[in-house]
Amino acid sequence: MLFQLAQLVSGFVLPRLILDAFGSDVNGLVNSISQFLGVVTLLDLGVGSVVQSALYKPLAQKNNILISQIFVSATRFFKKLAMLLLFYVLILCGVYPIFVSHSFGFAYTIALIGAISISSFAQYYFGIVNGLLLSADQKIYIQYSAQIVTTILNTAACVVLIKLGSSIQSVKLTTSLIFLCRPLFLNWYVRRHYQIDRKITYTEEPIRQKWNGMAQHFASYVLSETDNIVLTIFSTLTNVSIYSVYYMFINGILMLIISFTHSFTSYFGELLAREETVRLRSDFRLCEWFVNQITVLIFGCTGMLIVSFVKVYTNGIHDADYTQPVFAAVLTIAFAVRAIRMPYNFLILAAGHYKQTQSNYIIAMLMNIALSVLTVKIWGLTGVAVGTLAAMLYQTLWMARYDYKNIIITPLGQLGKLILLDVLTCMTGCICTFKIPMLSISYNAWIIQALGVFLVWFVIVLAMNLVFYRSEISKLAAHIKNFLFKPI
Repeated sequence: MLFQLAQLVSGFVLPRLILDAFGSDVNGLVNSISQFLGVVTLLDLGVGSVVQSALYKPLAQKNNILISQIFVSATRFFKKLAMLLLFYVLILCGVYPIFVSHSFGFAYTIALIGAISISSFAQYYFGIVNGLLLSADQKIYIQYSAQIVTTILNTAACVVLIKLGSSIQSVKLTTSLIFLCRPLFLNWYVRRHYQIDRKITYTEEPIRQKWNGMAQHFASYVLSETDNIVLTIFSTLTNVSIYSVYYMFINGILMLIISFTHSFTSYFGELLAREETVRLRSDFRLCEWFVNQITVLIFGCTGMLIVSFVKVYTNGIHDADYTQPVFAAVLTIAFAVRAIRMPYNFLILAAGHYKQTQSNYIIAMLMNIALSVLTVKIWGLTGVAVGTLAAMLYQTLWMARYDYKNIIITPLGQLGKLILLDVLTCMTGCICTFKIPMLSISYNAWIIQALGVFLVWFVIVLAMNLVFYRSEISKLAAHIKNFLFKPI
């Protein structure tokens, strides 16, 4: 949660400074380049998730030989990927400036691509396998601690550079150099605390299903990263900038929810490795209910508040129309569905069911691409959001059904009850809060509005759950009590 708060603050401060200092087109250019560089994550073919799944059992059994074999195999793979990234950056430098040549010179754009790409290279060459090992071992707090420090340092450095009138290339180069420290730290930590034999040999590939994570990873990227690329090719950099402002806020909310639940993947993986089926079923249902209710509460408030927040955030920016209520509503619902999907995705990853779930990921990926491209010319920003929403709805329902039938072996009635409660709660919350006004275009007025909206939604969510899920509230309270007052 501390890391997500640091990310939220950084994401709140820096884009506004970039908008003020460089304008919407430069902000759109930065976000567009970042998304194009993100395409290289497709090249890892989902191996990262497979590596983490493969580590659960040897970590639980303290099998250092197998841990070392998996670590070495993964390291070799990602070093090759780093070399492909360098090749891809060279291609991007030659091709991408053509798309934006009407607004920016070739040298300007190429220098920005180079500055932004350094941290991506460092991630794959130095840090990604170390991070996967720590996540699988339920020590993700080590990663988050490093990320908090580098995020704070980066924000401070960028604020100073922008205030001094530095170029956007200098600002982004500074960001890359600061974030380079993070993978170097993780590399040092793993060498110091784990007995990894980096020269170990193996005759049989230790990472099973190495290629079966491909569809999942493709879909994950498409559902979260493609919108900006579609807007860059089929729309304008101004629309990319508008999208990035809304995405910054909504994705920050999603990341906050993920911070509550991220460690469930490794926890479920441990329970599956130990074959504790009854405990897995009970804890998964509690996790599923908790994520649903947190999502309804937080994203319900987000839907009511995001347009007014963007009005305040972009007050004084006149080179684009940032008031987009329909787009905001569709994108908020899409990300809420994505948040609700998390427990089902966590369980699939923990169980290592990559091959069995490939068709779902492929269909969702194609659905998102097709709908986004077909509707972006008609509805613009709203079109790409519609593509994301349709794909997320399909994938969430498919995953939930799969988990219920194949992993936790539970009747689907629980899922139907949750869906009905979510719909009823959202309708009630929207009716009760859509007329709560923001009295002026200021942060103080927005905070007052937000407090009123949150209070009403909190009371509604609590009341609904006291009626329909009283036992789950009691279980959650018991978990919190045990955590806070357990012996040290």
